[in-house]
Order: sequence, then C-alpha cells, then structure tokens
Amino acid sequence: MKFADFISPGAINADLRADGKEEVIREMVQGLLDAGKIPANEFESIVRAILNREELGSTGIGRGVAVPHTKHPSVDQLVGTVAVSTEGVDFDALDGEKVHLFFLLVSPQDRPGDHLRALENISRQLRNDTFCRFLKQAKSPEEIRQLLEEADNNQFGV
Repeated sequence: MKFADFISPGAINADLRADGKEEVIREMVQGLLDAGKIPANEFESIVRAILNREELGSTGIGRGVAVPHTKHPSVDQLVGTVAVSTEGVDFDALDGEKVHLFFLLVSPQDRPGDHLRALENISRQLRNDTFCRFLKQAKSPEEIRQLLEEADNNQFGV
C-alpha cells in the first residue's frame, strides 16, 4: 500500500496550529471534513473514536511521530491525512518527546487488512531519517504531497 492509496491531498496540513492532543486530532479530522472525505454529521463521533483509541495507549510512536487512527462505520474506504507542527506538540509519545509529524487514519470497520497495511507503510517510511527530516521542513501541502509521492516511488531507499 502506498500513501497515494489513502492520503487525501486536500486534507494535508503543513502548518498545524493545535497545541494539544485533542486539538491536533480535531484539526486533522476537520481537514478530512473540509476535503469531503468524512460526513459532517460524523465529525464528533470520529474525533471521539480516535481519542478513545489514544486512551488505550498513545499513538505517539517516538522520534517526533504520531499516528492517531481509528476504525469507523461512517467511512467506506481508508482515508488519511498528514500534518506537520513546527513547534511540536506534547502527544504523550513513548519517548516523551514532542511530536512534529502526524499521520491520521480513519478506516472502515470491515477492512482491517487495509488499516494494517497503511500503518505498516507509514511506520516503514518513517524509519527513514531523511524522509522525516524533509517532511518536518516542508512548508506547504504541495511539498508534503511531493515527498509522499517520492516515498511511494522508493526514492528514499526504504
């Protein structure tokens, strides 16, 4: 699975303003709503589902990265977005560091394979320090989209 299979270009945020876990999630889910990827009447339900997942254990996986995610009945295909925080956000990451790169996923409840393949792709790509460094330096959604495309084409050697 590639980023192009699930990341919504219209929801990418190169200038995340949120400064807390719930605010990050709300801002990113709003991006998916604005891009027409989730139903407006399910906004709060999706935010709550992601926050409930966070209560099981932080999706702040370390090295400045978090992957908040959930399965939700309101989507019929995997949708996701990327956000970059210049300042970094305390996201209860496993290493205690602030998070700068966020990948948010919402997947259908009946497609766990897609959900796992997307998480695997994200974690594999984010092990590449060069990719992470370039993402953190991206100044526009277009720059982020280009980096995701380069990662999909194995230009970072992952």
